[in-house]
Amino acid sequence: MSSRDDIQQFLTSRRAKITPEQAGLASYGRRRVPGLRREEVAMLTQVSVDYYGRLERGNLKGVSESVLASLVRALQLDDVEERHLRDLMRASSTEVRPARHRPAPTNIRPAVQRMLDAMGELPAVIQNGRLDIVAANRMGRALYFDQFDTPTPPANHARFTFLDPRGRQFAPNWEQAANDIVAILRAEAGRDPHDRQLTDLIGELSTRSDEFRIRWAAHNVHQHKSGSKRIHHRAVGEMALDFEVMTLEGDPTLRLVVFSAEPQSPSHDSLQLLSNWAATLENTERADSRKTT
Repeated sequence: MSSRDDIQQFLTSRRAKITPEQAGLASYGRRRVPGLRREEVAMLTQVSVDYYGRLERGNLKGVSESVLASLVRALQLDDVEERHLRDLMRASSTEVRPARHRPAPTNIRPAVQRMLDAMGELPAVIQNGRLDIVAANRMGRALYFDQFDTPTPPANHARFTFLDPRGRQFAPNWEQAANDIVAILRAEAGRDPHDRQLTDLIGELSTRSDEFRIRWAAHNVHQHKSGSKRIHHRAVGEMALDFEVMTLEGDPTLRLVVFSAEPQSPSHDSLQLLSNWAATLENTERADSRKTT
């Protein structure tokens, strides 16, 4: 699918989400489509219907900043959606093309691994835009133990959630987790449309999972920065963990995700149990290593 097709479908999907009442417009007559009509968006954007039709067909070349700002307001785009639209615009431009695509890193610098390992009692992982788990500390590997148990490395949140039966057990609120994962990948595809591995991942998931394909067609975008995640872990049961996401300035395509739990909460106690379980795993691995040497 071309970037113009992505622009068309994204704008159409955003228009369909807004009712006339939400846009401050009166609703007259029978409406054959959900959301706003093209002429209503054109009026809110203060452009002609023909001009807006050109925009919605994916032709955003030469659009002024003022028109773009009016379009963002008319469609009530949030910050992530606006950034996604700008990414799609940049990708569709014929004026600037990257000379060479640089794939997202699949490993990290030793200094970053040392930082991870220093977070001894907090699960911490580093992931790229495709949601591959590029690195983890001891607690991170324990938290995502099942994700790392895969015949097709690297561990990947999207592949685990949609293609592995354990994904539904791991995420008690699976529907929300699935929505977020697809929206994160959709935003990443707008940022980096030349990532062949991302394209292959999306193709694999679309072919093998109806749940993924339906969500992908919604064109929702999302960016994880912080929040709370419910996890059901095979060894310690259910936990409610807070998380923070930070971009690595030295590797801007990688993100550090750190989990924690409120002190004296049941989830905090579960993290301690997870730490004990991780230590047991390490001891078992050392024993197995000694046997094979």
